[in-house]
Amino acid sequence: MPGEAHYIGRFAPSPTGRLHAGSLVAAVASYLDARAHGGRWLVRIEDVDEARSAPGAADAVLDLLRQLGMHRDGEVMWQSRRGALYQAAFEHLREASYPCGCNRREIADSRLGTAPDGSAVYPGTCRQGLGAGKAMRSLRLRVPAPGEDLVRFVDRFAGPVLHYLARDAGDFVLRRADGYWAYQLAVVVDDAAQGVTDVVRGADLLDSTPRQIYLQRLLGVPTPRYLHVPVLRNEHGEKLSKQTGACAVTPQGEAEAVAALLAAARSLGLPLDTAAREPCRSLAAFWPAAIGAWASLLAAHGETL
Repeated sequence: MPGEAHYIGRFAPSPTGRLHAGSLVAAVASYLDARAHGGRWLVRIEDVDEARSAPGAADAVLDLLRQLGMHRDGEVMWQSRRGALYQAAFEHLREASYPCGCNRREIADSRLGTAPDGSAVYPGTCRQGLGAGKAMRSLRLRVPAPGEDLVRFVDRFAGPVLHYLARDAGDFVLRRADGYWAYQLAVVVDDAAQGVTDVVRGADLLDSTPRQIYLQRLLGVPTPRYLHVPVLRNEHGEKLSKQTGACAVTPQGEAEAVAALLAAARSLGLPLDTAAREPCRSLAAFWPAAIGAWASLLAAHGETL
């Protein structure tokens, strides 16, 4: 594990607000996995949807990472500056894509099905061309027909995953109705450009992975290993997020910074503040202990977690 210089991981937040406890867990997991493997840890700001980016949020995220002692390798990548690369990737996919004139209500009313992530499965309404009176709203990618649409991968936490693109997603969006490139395309292009070998992120993105793997195959780029950690939930069982009232992590001083990190470590199953261990009272003490505990956890699970 230590010395695996080929390992490249990343943390890629969307700057829609400050980091909350749930997003901090994902950040800490990605950082620990990179450091435990002796690899590089990159930071990418996923602000391709500039309309949803909150002023000052990206700088606040970067400042918090520095305050927590999470030091990145290399410069920050900004998706908002990479539109030409997403366009170039789309050109490779043009023959497999088509214009779509459907809005969300029309898709939901089709009642074809619901994807694992809760979204409506696209029924293929515009596959054969835009209907009369319809104008292009988005660009979609054709997925293989049922029986040929299986994407199979092994997640380092969830284990084997089987996903049928036609059944579980349908033809998915590459460029949205508002003109922004879709997350699925942007993340695949950027992971490939940065040479990312390992993606560690929240389990809420597990259902996006098959679409990304399919895009990777079409674009001829490598598929990273994936590890999706469980998401934090509130008292109602809802995923902790800005929409469910999650509070921003805003530590005042090192003691509060360490407390926030210890809480994230507990969520990841790392007992760094139990009676059996010397309490971590500083960042200098926390990170070596956390990296060692993560490495031990990996070893205990045969490096599959």
